[in-house]
Amino acid sequence: MTKNTLREITEEPDLGITLSDGIRLSARVWMPEDAAENPIPAILEYLPYRKRDGTCARDALTHPYFARRGYACLRVDIRGNGDSEGLMEDEYTPQELSDAVEVIDWIAAQPWCTGKVGMMGISWGGFNGLQVAALAPDPLKAVITLCSTVDRFADDIHYKGGCLLNENLGWGATMWAYSSRAPDPALRKNWREMWLERLESEPFLPALWLKHQKRDDYWRHGSVCEDFSAIKAKVLAIGGWGDAYKNAVPQLVEALPGAKGIVGPWVHKYPHFAVPEPRIGFLQEALRWWDHWLKGIETGVAEDPDYRAYLMDGVRPATWYKDRPGRWVAQAEGATRHLDAETLHLTDLGLASDPAPLSRTISSPADCGAEAGEYCAIWLGPEMPGDQRRDDALSTTFDSAPLESDMDILGAPRITLTLASNRPQAQIAVRLNHLHPDGAATRITYGVLNLSHRQSAADPRPMTPGKAEEVTLSLDHIGYRVPKGHRLRVSISDAYWPLLWPSPERTRLSLTEGRIALPQRPTPGGDEVAFPPPDAAEPWEVETVRPANHVRRKETDQVTGTTALMIEDDFGKIRDAGHGLISAGKARERWEIHPDDPLSAKGNCHWTEEMEREGIRLRTETHSSMTSDRTHFHLTARLEAYENDKLIYARDLEETILRDHL
Repeated sequence: MTKNTLREITEEPDLGITLSDGIRLSARVWMPEDAAENPIPAILEYLPYRKRDGTCARDALTHPYFARRGYACLRVDIRGNGDSEGLMEDEYTPQELSDAVEVIDWIAAQPWCTGKVGMMGISWGGFNGLQVAALAPDPLKAVITLCSTVDRFADDIHYKGGCLLNENLGWGATMWAYSSRAPDPALRKNWREMWLERLESEPFLPALWLKHQKRDDYWRHGSVCEDFSAIKAKVLAIGGWGDAYKNAVPQLVEALPGAKGIVGPWVHKYPHFAVPEPRIGFLQEALRWWDHWLKGIETGVAEDPDYRAYLMDGVRPATWYKDRPGRWVAQAEGATRHLDAETLHLTDLGLASDPAPLSRTISSPADCGAEAGEYCAIWLGPEMPGDQRRDDALSTTFDSAPLESDMDILGAPRITLTLASNRPQAQIAVRLNHLHPDGAATRITYGVLNLSHRQSAADPRPMTPGKAEEVTLSLDHIGYRVPKGHRLRVSISDAYWPLLWPSPERTRLSLTEGRIALPQRPTPGGDEVAFPPPDAAEPWEVETVRPANHVRRKETDQVTGTTALMIEDDFGKIRDAGHGLISAGKARERWEIHPDDPLSAKGNCHWTEEMEREGIRLRTETHSSMTSDRTHFHLTARLEAYENDKLIYARDLEETILRDHL
């Protein structure tokens, strides 16, 4: 393995890349000073989250590291976001992906580039990295995708198991605020014109996404599982057990020749600064990937195990963890599909090794699910699933006997149920829990299913009331050790608020048979692989004007009986020590419901985004809400823009959308 010699680097804050239609995209670029004389490969990160004041903290830790080791790193704002021109219409549009291909071809043609390009990104940037790879631009040789998906309908923030995730409104409200902001006035003389154009054109994405309630062509676009063979670049996929996007890593490893996967205990963050710990030397691992596939250096990555995963020790429930004890395990070939599974049967007496009579009813109050935590833990607040005892009390549960030895679960548990519904539209939420000797319950993993999607996500069919049917669903992938003497619990409810939007009526499900297959991966020893400790470039230099703060608060109205979850994320206010831009953001969400009335469900989101420099103060206020009746969803939204505290723009939206088997 050839060691990289550290090189002096330069940084360009606003390199223009002009597309074929005349739109100028803005790139922040780090590269070696001598790149013109000694061309290097390039690494592209391409997303809408604003390189000037949005992703600065992680950019500072990451891109200079690669640049000093012989790469040109380009952090590009996509069309209509940050300091780039144009307008954004939606996520992962053909325009967005076509722009990316143009950018890659432009990079490869520069005199400082060898013609070889890699794409790297987390979340949005992880998604579009795979999607661009499926278009197979010739210069794109390697991809590192983190916290991403291969199926936009099954495994994103919109729907899960055909159920409507409330994150569809929550993250859509986030984008309503993020993308409607102005470019930095220091970089664009026409910043005000660009801002007003954005404000007028900014799409309200929750309504757009809600118009596609089944797996139609809209969702098939950008879902690389439609044709894995289209991806020619070599893929390193990374995820975290604390993240929403944990399934893509094993799926990519199983589907793509030469792909490798790493899953740690982390939430939705890069693993060199993620929590819970242990962190790993992600940058060193990434450099091995880039050096091999972009420089042709023998780094050993081709001989790495296909799948490296962290098997977490079973611990007590908590809404936040600083670290998770456990061990790293390795699968030389494949991920988990080939592992043996232990099957436990749901019976009237609990979980058992052999089938036995079962006759249970599932009918939960509409507020069951309060301890689910955030769908996607990202803001570093109390976002993890809490003690499951309350939700278990509102569910139908099945407990095992105390385990005679440690049980190591690695993979996606799969549950099969025979049930009947008294209503045509119903949903189920299945949790696999770790039951401690004192009764505390830690959620290991979970899965949900809209029963109208039991046979097809593309062609949903209502249940026939009273007719028993067999349904099967996979729970999310997980790596978890349940210790000897502790028990397993399967909990099933027909509500999971506020993670899922409820069915239009209270339902009663009759359960007559069930079994769960638990993928086993016994691990008697310690770590089977090792990673270097985390490394990084120098952190972003900022002045803190207002510290960040995160609040999760539950309340019950003792008069009406309505329950509510309030989420308040104050991201603080900071001043960039280099270019002086001041930025701040606050998000507030309220999710309320009455336990006896699924039609009382209501979600409200309010974002404030601020920017200041040299006597210019800009602010946007965005509001979004959603309710429903038996037949329709009702959404409202408002966007306000202020310049020096004066309202200069306002727009209101209202949408009513038919419920389609939801």
